[in-house]
Amino acid sequence: MSDSVSARFRSPPSAAAPWSSKVEQISNIPWRQVLAWALAAFFVAGSLGNIFAPRSIIEEYVRWGYPHWFHFVTGSLELTTAVLLARAPTRLWGAALGCTVMCAALGTLIIHREYAHAALPLVVAGLATVVGRITWRQQLSNSA
Repeated sequence: MSDSVSARFRSPPSAAAPWSSKVEQISNIPWRQVLAWALAAFFVAGSLGNIFAPRSIIEEYVRWGYPHWFHFVTGSLELTTAVLLARAPTRLWGAALGCTVMCAALGTLIIHREYAHAALPLVVAGLATVVGRITWRQQLSNSA
């Protein structure tokens, strides 16, 4: 009797196959690529926050000594970083640009003694460095 009950609740093998193959496809995505895409997503969010900046963000740029329009420059650089990071052939350039943008943000925050806000650019610059190093090593091994 218990066999007939368990048989009713089991899925036929053909029904489980499409779902399991999708899980296998997802699990085959390398963590290095996921890290690069996550970093790209961060830069997309940052670019949108700077391009469509509220008055408070613009006022921060002015307080730091930048022109009132400089948030557009930052947002454009962040969006460019995201596009470059998303594609494997340009990922090294994206990592370099992203690290540069985050180091500039870090420098601005340190100069203005806003240490509490400096952690995020520091972590993102570190992650961009990791993505850049991984990409560089992959390109070296592919060319050898």
